[in-house]
Amino acid sequence: MILKKVELDTNFHVGTQAELSDIEALKAAGFEMIINNRPDGEVDGQPTSGEIAAAAEAAGLDYAHVPITHGISPSDVKAEIEALEKAGARKTYAFCRSGTRSTMLWALAHHEQGRDIDELRAKAEAAGYSLTPINHLL
Repeated sequence: MILKKVELDTNFHVGTQAELSDIEALKAAGFEMIINNRPDGEVDGQPTSGEIAAAAEAAGLDYAHVPITHGISPSDVKAEIEALEKAGARKTYAFCRSGTRSTMLWALAHHEQGRDIDELRAKAEAAGYSLTPINHLL
């Protein structure tokens, strides 16, 4: 599978499932942090969080796992804020199956910290994602 990644914000990219073979390519592309927003076992054959964490560590990348299953809870937003704080200004790749959950979680985390919702919507739309499914949370 070809890894789809798009820039959502300065040094923050979202996209599709990172496979173990993608970790070195992410490192070579200058990424320093990976945020996995996909739960383990969502589909057969998907690498586990532990496997991705080990590959990231071996490549010298930081890693956070904030799995989103059925909706985004306040604790998910808090965990994403912590992951974003850990990433700081470093180039980060956040993924789920398609990048949609990662985008929505990114927006909720930044909204929680007071960032303008119109700016967040514009950035999501420019990257090909919609925040409409979480309008009730914004």
